[in-house]
Amino acid sequence: MEYDVLINGGGPVGCGLAIELGQRGVRVALVERYPKPQLVPKGQNLTQRTMEHFLAWGCEEELRQAHPIPEGAGIGGMTCYGTLLTDYHYDWLNRAQVRDYYACANARLPQYETEAVLRARLSQLDTVDVLLGWQGDAVRQRKESVTLDISERDGSGRKSLIGSYLVGCDGSKSLVRTQSEIGETLSDHNKLMALLVFRSKELHKLLERYPGKAFYNVLHPDFEGYWQFFGRVDHGHSWFFHAPVPLGTTSDNFDFCAMLTRAVGTEFEFDIDYVGFWDLRVAVADTYQNGRVFIAGDAAHSHPPYGGYGINLGFEDARNLGWKLAATVQGWGGPALLDSYSKERQPVFSSTASEFIEKFIKDDRTFLNTHRPGDDNFELLWQGRNKNAEDVLEFAPNYVGSPIIGGQGRPSARGSHQFQARAGHHLAPGHLADGTDIFRGLDAKFSLLTADKSQLSDVSESPVEVYQMSAETAKKYQAKNILVRP
Repeated sequence: MEYDVLINGGGPVGCGLAIELGQRGVRVALVERYPKPQLVPKGQNLTQRTMEHFLAWGCEEELRQAHPIPEGAGIGGMTCYGTLLTDYHYDWLNRAQVRDYYACANARLPQYETEAVLRARLSQLDTVDVLLGWQGDAVRQRKESVTLDISERDGSGRKSLIGSYLVGCDGSKSLVRTQSEIGETLSDHNKLMALLVFRSKELHKLLERYPGKAFYNVLHPDFEGYWQFFGRVDHGHSWFFHAPVPLGTTSDNFDFCAMLTRAVGTEFEFDIDYVGFWDLRVAVADTYQNGRVFIAGDAAHSHPPYGGYGINLGFEDARNLGWKLAATVQGWGGPALLDSYSKERQPVFSSTASEFIEKFIKDDRTFLNTHRPGDDNFELLWQGRNKNAEDVLEFAPNYVGSPIIGGQGRPSARGSHQFQARAGHHLAPGHLADGTDIFRGLDAKFSLLTADKSQLSDVSESPVEVYQMSAETAKKYQAKNILVRP
């Protein structure tokens, strides 16, 4: 059977892309090797922008219900000096600071619960065929189509799927990227990281002193700016922890219990359920497209889980590429539209990596090498580290200078949050003239927001729907007419 789009990899990004396309009437085949989501906690911090994607995909409320936050709990973060129980700590990565600029609040839950919600939404779309327990084996691209050879992971079945386009959402070791001869640039930090999943009622009790927190970053001079990171898997007794370990470490030759105890700062009872490893590196593909083949999510870019950017960037890839593929398949997208995907998304990741993630490591290393408790003004300097909260306030991905937007500049992750409507930037919440929330009222194609609908000529022959803004919203946006892309 032939499809409009093939997707290899049904993790969160692949599922999100399949929903984006399926809702637009595009015929999709999604191939995923695992019948069930893998129960490893990661990708937990979902930004307000990501929750806007779930709103568009029709499953925002289902996502929140999948992991309700108990009364008195929270999803904030904090940074600690030396140990988790230190007297030196400050609030960190408080995304609630930019809540007013988005239509949805941020969320936090394990990636496997996010995937379960996405899979449930996919089951409601008859435009998407989901092949669970199958894996991609080979990619063959022709002038008018792409073939993906697949096989049953635990069986003998073999198939060849044909599509107009193929998207690799198959992780950092992407088959699609490799077989499509798309290179990548690496920034290798030569660090081996350990990931532990453990249970501890006592740690939950110890951390009651920090109400409203769900993740904790411990900075210690011995680790040269690299993090010892604790996160709640749930709001009870399940935790994960990652930190650098010596090269060559295995699950059998290292004392993980001692490492956990040192990082917390006191003896406590716990049971380790899982030990895994990963290499700390930053990688970005040289391009996100080769002909009819595209890559998204970790297949296009990967980085250490510092700041919770990875899964959110992947979802943004899916939204960006999804409407462009749909427009092209359905005949209303111009020839340069698909080319703009890589030109918009790759610079945003490069900016995220250099101006946020690797900058965190360098800035933390510099501070730890320069200042110690007991030094003059240490406490003042420590508390001032997050005063400007640039990791939240200045993280505002935008497409200024994109070939399909124009203007001076280049797409970047660094920006500012404003209510004023600006070309290439995220649109803040507002209301239509009838009181409808803009994010819940706009069409899936282009939307023209206007202060006076009667002054516009007929646009019925174009992929544009016209909506009248409320007077208050037009004033807030500081614009009479705003073209909002999908």
